[in-house]
Amino acid sequence: MKSLMMLWTELAKELGEQCGVSTSADVSAVSRRIKDQGWSYMTIGLPQFAKDLERSLAVEEVLPGHFAGYRRRGETPVFLGGFLDLIFDRGTGFLLPEPSIDSIHAVRQLSLLYSKLELPTSAKREAAAMRGFVEVENDVQEKMEFLEKDHLESNNSLLDSYQRVSNLLWRDVFGSLSEMLWGEKTGLYNSQTLSDALRPKHGPGATADRLLGNEKFDLVEWPKRLEQVFPYGEYCVPNGRYIEDRYRRVTLLEPEEERPVRVIAVPKTAKTPRIIAIEPTCMQYMQQGISRALVRAIELDNHIQAGDFVGFSDQNPNREMAREGSVTGSLATLDLSEASDRVSVLLVDSLAWRWPLVQEAFSVTRSTRAEVQGHGVISLSKYASMGSALTFPVEAMVFLTIVFVGIEWGKGTRLTREEVLSYRGQVRVYGDDIIVPAHLAPSVISALEFFGMKVNRGKSFWTGKFRESCGKEYYAGHDVSVVKVRKVVRHANGHLTFPTSLKHVPEVESFVNLRNRFYAAGLWRTASYLDTKIEPLLKGHYPSIEVQEWTPEEDVHSRSRLLGRWSFLGYQSEWTHPTLHYPLVKGWVVSNRIRESKISDIGALQKVLSKESDEPFADRQHLERAGRPEAVYMKLRKVRPF
Repeated sequence: MKSLMMLWTELAKELGEQCGVSTSADVSAVSRRIKDQGWSYMTIGLPQFAKDLERSLAVEEVLPGHFAGYRRRGETPVFLGGFLDLIFDRGTGFLLPEPSIDSIHAVRQLSLLYSKLELPTSAKREAAAMRGFVEVENDVQEKMEFLEKDHLESNNSLLDSYQRVSNLLWRDVFGSLSEMLWGEKTGLYNSQTLSDALRPKHGPGATADRLLGNEKFDLVEWPKRLEQVFPYGEYCVPNGRYIEDRYRRVTLLEPEEERPVRVIAVPKTAKTPRIIAIEPTCMQYMQQGISRALVRAIELDNHIQAGDFVGFSDQNPNREMAREGSVTGSLATLDLSEASDRVSVLLVDSLAWRWPLVQEAFSVTRSTRAEVQGHGVISLSKYASMGSALTFPVEAMVFLTIVFVGIEWGKGTRLTREEVLSYRGQVRVYGDDIIVPAHLAPSVISALEFFGMKVNRGKSFWTGKFRESCGKEYYAGHDVSVVKVRKVVRHANGHLTFPTSLKHVPEVESFVNLRNRFYAAGLWRTASYLDTKIEPLLKGHYPSIEVQEWTPEEDVHSRSRLLGRWSFLGYQSEWTHPTLHYPLVKGWVVSNRIRESKISDIGALQKVLSKESDEPFADRQHLERAGRPEAVYMKLRKVRPF
């Protein structure tokens, strides 16, 4: 842990120099806290300091409940007090008329450096996360029962409002989706642009039935309710010649025989693991196809230009709107907790209430039960957890619908298509990151909570000048995002260190990336300090490589495969390619070994014919090896430094 503390010390010195602040007392204070509280102070306790700073910025003063557990001098904490004196008035706790942006960034950087360490949580925390999964499921069931009862007893229930707004937003999207899936001619779009048939696909990840790689193309389980809408013979057999043979091999499952999703915990932070639900192969296969068709229908929508309101691959619109909101105060950024787990099947059914075929497609491709460690197999009222390929697009549609219900509440009138279009540039959803007009944020939050969502008010901002969305944070238009350590080596005795051996390949790769992120952030002294640790680790093969700057977010990237140091000053060529004449340098390249995965003749034909692109497979051995890598390793090679 000494190496991790040394990094924090070097970082504190550099940030202190930038702001003209002494940090020696802060370094001593952190050392004492670690001695008393253990390393959890850096991963759990200290990040709370940044959250309190953000809430203080939102209300423009330090309130009595902020920075609990830290001694105060006046109205602000002594810890990191040099920085805080450049942000708040120590005597009153009020925000200064012109707070130091560098100091805001410094406090956040020092508080959040180790907040996202990917560490296995304790058995106690994992059990608590599983218990939380079941508790959320109970909450969703209760909310469903309440909404259904209200719908039956009221002539103008809130579920009626949800359905009406859903039809306003998504009717053309669902018409387009129907045309894609079943060839219905809705007349909403040029059929030539929607000529692609439904193309399911297998992903590289784990499945509930533990099929790996090419094994997935020889499916032997298929639910009967899936068969009624998406026949096995049409989507899993290469042509009619093999239908009889394949149907002899497959087992058509009754609903009670279907394999439940497997709920597991994966490392996220030291505080809590990430809970995901691993889907059966057959479900994941069809979910992928419908998800791609749905996203395409949204992107092609010309009724409300739905692609302007929801995003699935480009986070920059959300980030730019968050930056704008931090300048003007006109836009709010909202964050949801347990987002996917709180979307009920009732809300998804009500989303497509006028499109029964779409409703059925959503229904038959969702798993209805889950196997939860310590709780057995439970029935699910949620539509799908993280792990379903449909979760991301469907939850975005649900959230946007609720957002506009909330806007109606705030305005007190029903929305028209023209009014919805007027909110382009003011409303956008990307996953659980939501942006809405600031003056309507309270009514939108009320709507989200009414329909069962959980708004993370600690990470939602609609007052002050701080905003965050999609991994970027801004204050008054300035980017105050921070660099975070992701991976370290955890030894058998529990100690955490940066890697000291090339055998820790993911950690070494993350270590080099950490240095480069500090360099790109302008923290060059800290980057130089890490260079002194990385160069001997890489046995002197640590060349400079070219970086490229991309707008509008100024994210820095390099196209080189080398583990090298980013430099805005260019690179030094060591050799020249003998025939192509481009420069070469020697360095470490991370490679992986794909597991052996054989495939049957019919499965191989199905894999080739179901490929979306007409281009050949990049891997010539794809019929022999497939799936996630079973091992990663590093190799010294001569590679282009750009």
